[in-house]
Amino acid sequence: MSDVIDNKADHRFELEGHLATEHYKLDGNVITFEHTDVPKELGGKGVGSKLVQAALDQVRAAGLKLIPQCPFVKAWIEKHPEYADLVKS
Repeated sequence: MSDVIDNKADHRFELEGHLATEHYKLDGNVITFEHTDVPKELGGKGVGSKLVQAALDQVRAAGLKLIPQCPFVKAWIEKHPEYADLVKS
């Protein structure tokens, strides 16, 4: 999804046109998703899911492994097992 960008300077994925963000820290080839932030007015509209899926697609394309510290990301991956291979074991 091209409307999610990786703002490397601020260590977060951003959904363009919204203030929805996925904050992360990068250590070598391991990325830790720390916090998902979706404004209350956008809650329940699938914005967080769209953001997480696009961010994970970028993680996969970059060949990174993921630590899903954020409870939202962890729960999202449990509902979408096709992304479970990204989780660092």
